[in-house]
Amino acid sequence: MEIKKSACPYDCPDCCGLLVTIDKGKALKVEGDREHPFTRGTLCPKMAHYERTVHSAKRLTTPLKRVGKKGEGKFQPISWDEAIAEIAAHWQKIIARDGAEAILPYSYAGTMGTIQYSAGHALFYALGASSLDRTICAPAKGYGYRALMGATLPTAPQEAQYSDLIILWSISMLATDIHFKHDVDIARKNGAKVICIDTYETKTAQYADEFIRVKPGTDGALALGLLHIIARDKLADEDFIEQFVQGWQELQAEVLPRYTPETVAEITGVGVNIIEAFAHELANARAPFIRLGSGQSRYGNGAMTSRLITCLPAVLGTYARKGGGMLTSSSGSHAFDKDIIRRPDMEKAGVRHINMIKLGEVLTDKNLQPQVKALYVYSSNPACTAPDQNKVMAGLMREDLFTVVHERFMTDTARFADIVLPATTSLEHEDIYYSYGQYVIQRGRQIIPPVGESKSNWQVTQALAKAMGLTDDFFCQEEIDLVNHIMASTKTCWPLPVDLSKLEAGEPVELPLPQNYKLDFKTPSGKIEILNPKITPALPDYFPPHYASDGGEFILINSPDPRILDSSFNEREELTRSGIMVLQVNPADAARLNFRDGDKVMAENTYGSAEFSLKLSDRVAPGTVVSEGVWWQEYTACGNTNRLLPARTTDKAAGSTFYDARINLHSLS
Repeated sequence: MEIKKSACPYDCPDCCGLLVTIDKGKALKVEGDREHPFTRGTLCPKMAHYERTVHSAKRLTTPLKRVGKKGEGKFQPISWDEAIAEIAAHWQKIIARDGAEAILPYSYAGTMGTIQYSAGHALFYALGASSLDRTICAPAKGYGYRALMGATLPTAPQEAQYSDLIILWSISMLATDIHFKHDVDIARKNGAKVICIDTYETKTAQYADEFIRVKPGTDGALALGLLHIIARDKLADEDFIEQFVQGWQELQAEVLPRYTPETVAEITGVGVNIIEAFAHELANARAPFIRLGSGQSRYGNGAMTSRLITCLPAVLGTYARKGGGMLTSSSGSHAFDKDIIRRPDMEKAGVRHINMIKLGEVLTDKNLQPQVKALYVYSSNPACTAPDQNKVMAGLMREDLFTVVHERFMTDTARFADIVLPATTSLEHEDIYYSYGQYVIQRGRQIIPPVGESKSNWQVTQALAKAMGLTDDFFCQEEIDLVNHIMASTKTCWPLPVDLSKLEAGEPVELPLPQNYKLDFKTPSGKIEILNPKITPALPDYFPPHYASDGGEFILINSPDPRILDSSFNEREELTRSGIMVLQVNPADAARLNFRDGDKVMAENTYGSAEFSLKLSDRVAPGTVVSEGVWWQEYTACGNTNRLLPARTTDKAAGSTFYDARINLHSLS
């Protein structure tokens, strides 16, 4: 029996350090690594028993071929040789008849390992397949931050320990960023106040000292109201602005006069007194720290909203103070040259790009030339997680669509596959990990044999490349070779030396940050650019979310469930539910519609319908309803919230708008 170090592979900003107890090739126990500089020995409920996922009786252990109707879930085992040969034969026939662009890869962050996440990119580039724009998460937030800050490194989360006012803005910290609580708790012990801004009273809101509830999609207006008061009452740090900011005077003259506290209160639902008090508290704090989540970015105005919030630390000069600043998404990934595995040089000139959010539209568009005839899915479960689910399902049901799914479990998407390939977990392959919520990187070695006949994303890529006649030496590299190349790339990608010997040993390694990194503004002007002449509009301003022009009585809020992550962990019996998803509604709305707690209701809009069990809760504002999590269909009465969500994209960066929809409810009880 021995203990091996590893890292959490899931799509979470924390990327926990793990201690895995191994005996006779099996993982017996998973604990947190106390030596990890950020996660500090804590695990979320999902990873606390990761061994139950790794060795689940539900794991796929052999390739499968469909023998029933699409979506029926009937398969028979076949060999790997048979599976690869059949896939290659179908692809070659499609390429000859329709062209390579009729093949579409579909993947996202089912694993955040640098190798496995990007394992298929080069294969599909080399084939000339359609390229996938992977924008389903929060690219709008990144766009909004970069509009002001360029490539400036975001503030490290541990900096919050020294803050006297921490703002948890649109982040369900206790569900999605639990390790940041270590830093917040330290600051609290030293007298810091914690304010949560969100659309409903999450567990994080209950944890905070003060909760400010904002109408969904109006956070940008709230930021403008705060900036109006800061300008009106001369609370800005003018010395900092003079040295480090461009565009504050223009914003005051052209935009802020329209956003009085009264106007902002009407837009956001936040009281004038609360807006006034918050603005003064923020401006008078010694070193306010904003931890900005992604929720505000998943509306039609998501990029602009993120841009407006990013203005606040700029005009208050918080980057010049210990404990002050803002963290959106950290740049730990910039320590690696990811082109080593992604190989963008292999992409064919002029090949078409397809936004993954539009999967349903693409699969059902008979006029698309060429029509997608082959879909290869790995590290994703679009039949559960993609918006506009009715179109996604209709597309997956096409008999002329050859679908391959590389997965660990029989997910909603796998049930529609023609060929299912068994995938490894992070303990069964080599990789290297970074985080988007902190600055620690870590190598993850293969510490147990593959379960059954499962293969990693990279191993399947190699097999398919060979079967398709691709002879580039790139596809002959082993995972360990790629990991070594990526580790070595830190010498040129990161500004300071990285402890490669520690990284090679599998230890968590905190990236050293330059001493003045918070004031090293990597923009064309060298300043924070509130006025950015290279984008449109050059000055930030508010506009409403999409749902403002939609029909429907209730705004639908689709929030994280701490027991699952996107659709991952639905396989775990102690985490999954049976029967029907829950929809939280304000008691006043329930009384008006004659709904009772526990009633079965149908939520409907122009995109689809889904069945829920009502839960009356004062945590939800009147006019809004809340559903937490994304459940597999076997645990729902008729699908999850993604049946109700459009495939619309954000104002910039073509991100998802998962929180930007309205619904109507009617009783089924």
